[in-house]
Amino acid sequence: MTQPTPASATKRPGVDPRGPRFGAAVTAVLLLLAIFLALVGASVAALTLLAAQTAVFAWGTVAGVARHPYGLLFKTLVRPRLGPAAALEDPAPPTFAQGVGLLVALIGVVLGLAGVSAAVPIAAAAAFVAAFLNAVFDYCLGCQLHLLLVRSGILGRSPAAP
Repeated sequence: MTQPTPASATKRPGVDPRGPRFGAAVTAVLLLLAIFLALVGASVAALTLLAAQTAVFAWGTVAGVARHPYGLLFKTLVRPRLGPAAALEDPAPPTFAQGVGLLVALIGVVLGLAGVSAAVPIAAAAAFVAAFLNAVFDYCLGCQLHLLLVRSGILGRSPAAP
């Protein structure tokens, strides 16, 4: 029987990187729908959808990507049909990315509620670009921002980072 080393005992469990990509795909579809609704004049529906996605971003930011609604959907419905992940990743960067999405979407919701009708499709479009890049090209803008802030010393290293 092997005893865990102190370094491995302090690491947080990793997440399957396909989970955040799945969540980004769902997010991208919903944000694209919000943009469409805003452009065809269904501004209340667009604002409502962006507010709902903002709540999902908040959930992912607070609870982490492992407990994110789309992550739970991935874990329950999709992951059992896939082979094991090649490697697990640190949950801190994608959780930080949820916070970036929250900030962008929240600005759109607040400005939309204040009567700035263009804010909803603009915020949804900005968040859509990030979600689309993650879902299709596996390029997470929020994760890259997290890495930049860690390297610059603004954010501390996560416990799971080497």
